[in-house]
Amino acid sequence: MSMTSRSSRPRIAIVGAGPGGLAAAMLLAQTDASVTIFERLDHIGGRSATIKARSQAGMFRFDTGPTFFLYPRILAEIFVACGRRLEDHLDLIRIDPQYRLVFEEGGEIRATSDAADMAREIARFSPDDAAAVSRFMADNRAKLAAFRPALESPMNSALDLLRPGVLKALPGLRPHQSLDRYLARYFKDERVRLAFSFQSKYLGMSPFRCPSLFSILAFIEYEFGVWHPRGGCGAVMTAMARVAEDAGVDLRLGAPVQEILFDGRRAVGIRSARGTERFDAVVVNADFAQAMTTLVPDSIRRRWPDRRIATRKFSCSTFMMYLGLEGDVPDLDHHTIYLSRDYRHNFTEIEQGLAPPANPSFYVQNACVTDPDLAPPGHSTLYVLVPVARRIGAGIDWDANRDSFRRLALERLQRIGIRDVERRIRFEKILTPTNWEHDLNVYTGATFNLAHNLGQMLHMRPRNRFEDLDGVYLVGGGTHPGSGLPVIFESARITSKLITQDLGLTAGRATDTSLPADPYQPALKEVV
Repeated sequence: MSMTSRSSRPRIAIVGAGPGGLAAAMLLAQTDASVTIFERLDHIGGRSATIKARSQAGMFRFDTGPTFFLYPRILAEIFVACGRRLEDHLDLIRIDPQYRLVFEEGGEIRATSDAADMAREIARFSPDDAAAVSRFMADNRAKLAAFRPALESPMNSALDLLRPGVLKALPGLRPHQSLDRYLARYFKDERVRLAFSFQSKYLGMSPFRCPSLFSILAFIEYEFGVWHPRGGCGAVMTAMARVAEDAGVDLRLGAPVQEILFDGRRAVGIRSARGTERFDAVVVNADFAQAMTTLVPDSIRRRWPDRRIATRKFSCSTFMMYLGLEGDVPDLDHHTIYLSRDYRHNFTEIEQGLAPPANPSFYVQNACVTDPDLAPPGHSTLYVLVPVARRIGAGIDWDANRDSFRRLALERLQRIGIRDVERRIRFEKILTPTNWEHDLNVYTGATFNLAHNLGQMLHMRPRNRFEDLDGVYLVGGGTHPGSGLPVIFESARITSKLITQDLGLTAGRATDTSLPADPYQPALKEVV
């Protein structure tokens, strides 16, 4: 096999220009390594890409996936490590009220980071529950602080659980308790518990199965706020790619990796349409299960062969509608979550995967109420997300069910006051689980990657220094610490440090690494 190598510097290949790959590229470019990103599509971002839609009215722009931008501190620190300031590259707008929660059972909550206002919102359901908010915040502030050593460090084996900082945190995590059961210690009203547990959907999980550790998700929202990057989360990817390229990263778009090349179990290169190239390390940012089952021979994977991957627990999928509308929706909040009456049954339908849910919960982003430039003048965008099953076995026939489920979703929008939508649609794009799987290369359409159950967390999740193969590293939602943009950025920090150590790289090309005054301070100052 003939492989080209154009540099005497250590060479690192990154497969995928999603948030984890871009963050890793930014950090590794500050060393003496030569970094190349191979991106299959003709644009950056992966599941965080911007959908740019031309219409007769003009250009509509949507985020493909994440729309909540949380805990900017991690990305700000990555920018600082590259000699940049995040606020010089992005305009982050704090959304408050953070979102509107509408309960089919009755009532609604405009969730806010203002402690007094939030207490009043919850008191309308239960005065006792309102009084428990400060205790929840205090307990979860301590929980996050205790668990940070585990979230910010590699988990290479069970022995890492014995590190003093991690070991001290474990008893308070209640790993075998579900999120809903944990929240019952604070809140009696099920609707209030949902206000602090629906965030488990960010992991594609039910709060009745999600480990109680993830109560920190709601805490992070209320403590540090919910943000909107002007231009959408895709604008974050653009800023990251710009910093990476300025630092010398070779970003190749429309360059799918056909195979990772091995000498025994050691990765030695990449084969793409350009031919074969030698690399000293390969970082996989592509969907973990999809990448392993298509780019790496099954015979050399010991812990994660195809048969084991097929039996793992994965997240749900989503049915997506991206609607460009004539006119605006002025009375709709930036973020609205509609929670069905039988939330538990809704998730049972999703977990069984036999049919689309009959009475689904859903989420709508009305981004133009904050960021009107995402649509042409006189128009607006609606982003609609409905949790549905990933492909389980043969799966749901979405070609047959797509149109009927679209009608159901449009009818459900009336529950939050959005009427007469169809007449105003000037652009429409739909993604079903089939599209996630075949168009975006997401394994079985599981939008949020591997589930975050107890058996797939910490050292039991695929490891940042991938345990099956030498010279292969992982970033993204399929590795430690898990899914969600802030956590994915943290995975890139962990992995970049491991590569720097393993290859003996020289770090420190950034000229300014002083941390600026933190503009992302806790929002609930009254509780701190």
